[in-house]
Amino acid sequence: MNARETEAAKSLSGMIVSRAKSLGFCAAGFAAVTPSEEQSERLLDMIRENRHGEMTYMQNKVSVRTHPEKLLPGAKTVFSAALPYRFPLDTQQERPRISRYALVDDYHRVVRNKLGQMLGFIAATYPEPVSGKICVDSMPVFEKNWAEHAGLGKTGKNTMLIVPETGSYVFLGEILLDIELPPSPSPQFDPCQECDACLRSCPTGALVEPGKIDARKCISYLTVELKRDFSREESAMTGEWLFGCDICQEACPHNAQQATIATSKEFLPKKELLGITPEQILSLTRSQFKTLFGGTPVFRTGLKRLKRNARAVMENVK
Repeated sequence: MNARETEAAKSLSGMIVSRAKSLGFCAAGFAAVTPSEEQSERLLDMIRENRHGEMTYMQNKVSVRTHPEKLLPGAKTVFSAALPYRFPLDTQQERPRISRYALVDDYHRVVRNKLGQMLGFIAATYPEPVSGKICVDSMPVFEKNWAEHAGLGKTGKNTMLIVPETGSYVFLGEILLDIELPPSPSPQFDPCQECDACLRSCPTGALVEPGKIDARKCISYLTVELKRDFSREESAMTGEWLFGCDICQEACPHNAQQATIATSKEFLPKKELLGITPEQILSLTRSQFKTLFGGTPVFRTGLKRLKRNARAVMENVK
């Protein structure tokens, strides 16, 4: 690009980020498409050490994760954005518990819809034809890697992306673009420093060291991803969690200090889920399950596994 084109691209980038903020995204930015070799090696290490548990899908399409242009031929830029879902929640009263992200409308649909609006805005604003590929976490992309490169935040010791002035209660999404836009500056932000509250808070030792997780010990993995019945040890590890787990995020000072941060209006908790008990879950029929959990992340896991979780919680909270 010449100087005039560069200035025009910066102006357009600013307009796109402003549009993202108006749609409720708390952070947005751009990164140049380059191979993610370091992230691929970290993933392969996890697979070699079997820390991914029974999530065999993680072994697939590693090359696509490394080279995003395989998802969109000619991709030059990644637009990355974070949508907040931080809302006040009395964690002492709402027990047994469901993770915050599962108390709201399914983020896949909400984030994808907003990214669709963003792609439409980019295509209408850019002076030449634009091709784009919308990605949410069901797509083979290194989301946190692109969010870091796009200047949204930094990954903490609990492996979660921490966004300055927002914390880690965010959903991430990306748009691969076949146009070149200036990379966003990286924030001068060290989220953890000497803090290790998240590591100390994990009751199962899933955070084996800063930035390294063993999914086989993670309550979220056990209650959401694991498809078979629990072993006795796995059942005990789930504690009071019916679905997901927020313990390492609740221990993070970045989240504790942001209790009043505005959440996206689509992510207000469903009141009927806040006080649900294992006994209620075990009595649900399929139609009742669909009525109660349809449109939430829990629905994709299914009633059979949710009842498995409920039986474990009943034993653990006796």
